[in-house]
Amino acid sequence: MEHGIGTGVIISPDGYIVTNNHVVDGSMDIRVTMGDRRILPAKLIGTDPLTDLAVIKVNAGDLPSVPWGDSTELRPGETVLAFGNPFGFRFTVTRGIVSALNRPNPYSDDARKPGEFIQTDAAINPGNSGGPLVDARGEVVGINTFLVSPSGSFSGMGFAIPTQIVRPTVEALIKYGKVTHGYIGIGISDITPDNSKFFEVKDNRGAVVTQVEPDSPGAKAGLKVGDVISQIDGQKVGDAGELQVEVSQKRPGTTLKLAVIRDGKDVTVPVTLEEMGKRDVAENGTGGQHGKARWGLGLGDVTPESRQELQAPGDVQGAVIERVLPGSPADNAGLQPGDVVEGVNRHEVKSAADVQRALSAVPNGQDALLLVWSRGGNSFRVLHSPDAS
Repeated sequence: MEHGIGTGVIISPDGYIVTNNHVVDGSMDIRVTMGDRRILPAKLIGTDPLTDLAVIKVNAGDLPSVPWGDSTELRPGETVLAFGNPFGFRFTVTRGIVSALNRPNPYSDDARKPGEFIQTDAAINPGNSGGPLVDARGEVVGINTFLVSPSGSFSGMGFAIPTQIVRPTVEALIKYGKVTHGYIGIGISDITPDNSKFFEVKDNRGAVVTQVEPDSPGAKAGLKVGDVISQIDGQKVGDAGELQVEVSQKRPGTTLKLAVIRDGKDVTVPVTLEEMGKRDVAENGTGGQHGKARWGLGLGDVTPESRQELQAPGDVQGAVIERVLPGSPADNAGLQPGDVVEGVNRHEVKSAADVQRALSAVPNGQDALLLVWSRGGNSFRVLHSPDAS
């Protein structure tokens, strides 16, 4: 008989408990050990795999519960406590600080999953999943969900889902038994000091569109690859993670006004969200003999065979990276064999020869901007000129 162990937090006196989806996923029998050692059967109310959250309920009353805090008010350096059952040691509490905010999940298998995790050095180990991260006021500011460690146990890098994501998700699960996430159908990445000049953005803030799915709400609204989304309903967008969280918490049918910077000009794009479907984001890659030593890339054409090997969607075209010269501009940009170059300097490419011609045309001393498909979706990468003084 298989069994697992995790943690949860009671959020109401009548027995609603929040935990991680991966704690209860596949469970046929859920039991909760209370602080007074009672063991109570629990009913599964609803789960949301996208945010890795779940709600269960025990049949009890007058239970002690913990109030919600506001994760948007957290600052690095604040004291936090992590509660849980690490390695089966029940009712354990550890203390640490908020190490960082708005972290992505490096293990995410789906680019649509919202990030914005709270990073903490409070000890989190297997068994802590689903437990509360609590601030100095005794309020829940996050739900502990994973750690980053070469050994699989505590290394000072634990991550919690912030309450700005947890609360609306939990409220929807209790009310409807499921969560419907808003969906635009675009790939996005951050505007950075490196790439902002290519999009004529001055303050290094916003989310740049790297992909627009056919027939998606974004395509119907006229969004284009290279658009920079700077505001959503009048609120500034700091990075791609902020936009992702905001959209995922909106209900399908909601119309959002996006402030977009397109070729240096301000444009307003209204987009009506649809319910997130199951369109998969592609994953891997390999590929010929074209390339240019100046940039450190060896390229090949995308063929039906390589597309199958890469498990790439049918709309991915361009040149597959076969080799990356160590220490080259391509290596410094984080490019890897198996990535596919789909655009150079905001122009579409359809073959390795196209990429070679486009990179050869970049004047000495100037950088190049690549649109690249890789594991997790599309992103823009800057190749810094090796000829720059």
